[in-house]
Amino acid sequence: MKKLFLLLSASAVLFSCSKVGKDEYIITGTANGIENGKTIILQAQDPSGMGGLINIDTVKVENGKFEIKGKVTEPAFHVLQLEAANQPIPFILESGEINIEVNKDSIQNTKISGTYNNDEYVKFNEEMKVVQKKLMDFQKANMLKMNQAQQTKDTATINSLMQQYQKIQEEVGTNSKAKYITYAESHPKSFISALIIQSMLADPSADIKKAESIYNGFEDELKNTKPGKAIKERITAITAGPSAAATPGAAPTPAAK
Repeated sequence: MKKLFLLLSASAVLFSCSKVGKDEYIITGTANGIENGKTIILQAQDPSGMGGLINIDTVKVENGKFEIKGKVTEPAFHVLQLEAANQPIPFILESGEINIEVNKDSIQNTKISGTYNNDEYVKFNEEMKVVQKKLMDFQKANMLKMNQAQQTKDTATINSLMQQYQKIQEEVGTNSKAKYITYAESHPKSFISALIIQSMLADPSADIKKAESIYNGFEDELKNTKPGKAIKERITAITAGPSAAATPGAAPTPAAK
């Protein structure tokens, strides 16, 4: 009984240490090298459907740190816009403690961690970089050659490089699609999985049965998100007939940074 009491007491301490409650988030940011007073804006996609972003919250950097708190009912992509940088930082706003370590010299290398979906987002991007590496390597290896061919109007070299590039691009595209599907199948609670299937259903040639099978394997919490509900509506519309399937397009698949 004494051991059980100690175990329960330890658990209570762990839970009490959490900085956030249900449906709450806290973004703890490190911005070393960014001057005090620089503004950081939390932005979300405009819910009106008109495109663009709207401001959710604004804070200032103090001694290389910043903090943003608020409430959120479900995961959704947001961005942080730094006054000291032109490139936004995409991440998934969700309940929990989100850590963002800003790299002011290379925003795309900013580190994001702390919650399940953000950890998955980072891993997903790293995996996609591996898939896309062949294409990136070809571009780097042949950039000078292409520039020289364009300057001398060497159409034979230009056409050859373009054909090689297109072939690799098609290969990478096929591998990327396969990677997307594999990820969605093996991550039934990841917000990324819902975005993948939602994007998949925007393709008229999509395998609807495959998409539906993956969706059916999702956890209830993921099914109840906005993209989860959109997937259900889309599948229902498609299976009901061609006229009913003419619904608005899906959200884009998350791209590697």
